[in-house]
Amino acid sequence: MAFVWLAVFLVAFLVPVSGLLPLDHDSYPIDVSDPDPPIKNLRMEPERKRLTWDLHGNVSEIMCFINSKAFTKAWKSTYCSIPHLSCQATNYSIMVTKGQPFSTWIQYPSQEGNPRAAAENLTCWVHDVDFLTCSWAVGREAPRDVQYSLYLENLDSYEKWPCSQYTADEQGTNVQCRFHNISVLSKDQTRFLVNGTSSDSKIPCSETSDKLAKIEVLAAPNVTSRWCNQSYLFMQWQVKSHLNHDLKYELKMQKGTEPAYREEIYKAFLELNNPGTYTVRVRARDATFSHYKPWGPWSVPQHFVCEDEEGARLPVWLTSLLIALGTLLIAMGFVLLFCRFSVMQKLFPPIPHMKDRINGKLQNGRTMTWDPDQDSQEECPVAEVQVLGET
Repeated sequence: MAFVWLAVFLVAFLVPVSGLLPLDHDSYPIDVSDPDPPIKNLRMEPERKRLTWDLHGNVSEIMCFINSKAFTKAWKSTYCSIPHLSCQATNYSIMVTKGQPFSTWIQYPSQEGNPRAAAENLTCWVHDVDFLTCSWAVGREAPRDVQYSLYLENLDSYEKWPCSQYTADEQGTNVQCRFHNISVLSKDQTRFLVNGTSSDSKIPCSETSDKLAKIEVLAAPNVTSRWCNQSYLFMQWQVKSHLNHDLKYELKMQKGTEPAYREEIYKAFLELNNPGTYTVRVRARDATFSHYKPWGPWSVPQHFVCEDEEGARLPVWLTSLLIALGTLLIAMGFVLLFCRFSVMQKLFPPIPHMKDRINGKLQNGRTMTWDPDQDSQEECPVAEVQVLGET
């Protein structure tokens, strides 16, 4: 028995402390007990967004972790930049990867209040082209007088926008926020943050971040043009969005009483040959993030009856245009005819004819009143008359 206890003591004494650390660092960073550690005074500098420390040993490479997940290598083993600091308590750790083995961690910011009192299930989405809505649930252990407020923050410029319209539950606690004009908001990475207040205790914050384009639920397509005849069908639509312009569409089509089928396209119009009777619906989603974004709502069903008697008809707008054009051409024809007759009368006035001396009839059977007393530009004064003789 004495021999066994001696063996256990020797193993415990000879094995170094670092050898007792978990091999998988992702489980949790552990501070190694060392009387002269290579890194001291690990701290967060929120103004500069840096995780920094004092270096005292021979270290050539350090890796930084956020909540036990590798984030980035330290710059010259002196600090790690943290672009976006969370409002929630987060574990930041460092580990020497080249040099004297060592790791340590801190929590920033320090945990204040009951985490179960914070707003839960914070979700935000863009909808109906111009609107942004965020909703959340009251914390399960929140005090009765808890109140929540939300604001947005551009994570690049740090510009902030407070909520413009709240919706409260039966207790008067805010549980939803709506922005009415997303065109004035940031299209970059945006943080959605909900703070809580209470007279009894401090309420931790809740947050999430994303780009508005990624959380937009596209509106149903609006059909802007449609017509068909016996041999051809055409339908065009439009989807309005301030954020997404690279879209794909899903068509749900049914010909007559045949089973409906679906088709995905990237153009905002449909063409079909020899259509007959068709029913078509269309919906859209962002083509860039289509691997995880859902489809938007379906458009209003469009019914086409493209048979002989109905298919031969032109669209109403085209028929009206042709009628107006025909009326205009007829009116112009009458105007031109009247103008031509008036101009011909002025250019070629009628010439008076003489009476035939033999039969006493007018030449060509046409007459013209002759007024000898009327002045005319053709009258010439007679200066002298000479009688030569009679026949």
